[in-house]
Amino acid sequence: MTFDKNHILLFVLVAAIIAVVLAQSVYFLIKSVRRAKKIGMDKKLVNKTIKTAAIFTIAPAVAIVITIAALSEALGLALPWLRLSVVGSLSYEAVAAANAASGMGTTLASLAESITASQYVTIALVMTVSIMVGIWLVPVVAKKYQNGLVKFENKDKKWSDILQNSLFIGMISAFVGYVFCDVSRLWSEGARYVSSTDKISGETQITEYTATSGLVPVFVMITSAVLMCLCGVLINKLKWKWLNDYALPICMVVGMVSAIPLTALFGGEI
Repeated sequence: MTFDKNHILLFVLVAAIIAVVLAQSVYFLIKSVRRAKKIGMDKKLVNKTIKTAAIFTIAPAVAIVITIAALSEALGLALPWLRLSVVGSLSYEAVAAANAASGMGTTLASLAESITASQYVTIALVMTVSIMVGIWLVPVVAKKYQNGLVKFENKDKKWSDILQNSLFIGMISAFVGYVFCDVSRLWSEGARYVSSTDKISGETQITEYTATSGLVPVFVMITSAVLMCLCGVLINKLKWKWLNDYALPICMVVGMVSAIPLTALFGGEI
C-alpha cells in the first residue's frame, strides 16, 4: 500500500486535535467575558477588545498560511496545518523539517515527489517532540529562571539588560547561521554535484548546484530586512501604526517572492 501524505485519516486526526484547541479558546473567552461582567467592566470596551483582537490575528495568520503552503508540497497539508495551528513556530518548523530530511540523507525538495511512511513519521517526530521540550521545561525551570533574573536585575540592571539581549541575539544567530551555511560553495571545489543517499530506500540521488546558489537565502534575508527597515520608517516617521501588525507577513511574502528571481540569477537546485 502506497503511503499518502494527504490521506483523509490524517485530516481527521488533525481536525480532532485542532477542535480541542479551539474549544479551549472558546471556553476561556466565555470565562473572561463572565469575569469582566462580574468585576463591572464596560460592555462596550469588552466587545471592542474582542473585535480588535480578532481583526489583528489576521495579519500573523497570513505568515502562517504562507509557511503551511511552503511545507505542504513535501509533507502534505495535514502535518504543517497541525504544527502551525497548535504550538508550531514559523521560524522553527521549516528548519526542523529540513534538518530531519537531511539527517535521512535526502531533502524536502526530493520528498515532494515521493515520501515514505517512515520518512514522514521521522520528520513529524522531529517537528513535534523537539518543540515540546520548551513546554515541559516551563514548569520545571521557568520560576527559578525568572527569580534569578529579577535578583540579578535588582543588583545590576545594566548587566541584566546585556545578558537578556545576549540571549536573544544568540537565538537569532542560530537562524542566521542557517542562512549562511551554503555560502562556502563560492570557494569550494567540486561543489557543483552533490550526492546523497536515502537511508530508508538506499537510493543515491545526485543534486546539481551552481557555486553561487548559497547566496540565494542571503539575499532573500537582505531583501526582507531592508523592507522591514522601510516599514519601521513608515511606522515611526509617517505614523502608519496599522503597519505594526502587517509588517511581518508583508516582509515574508516579499522575501519568498524575491527568492524566485534570485534563484534564477544565482542558480539553485536543479
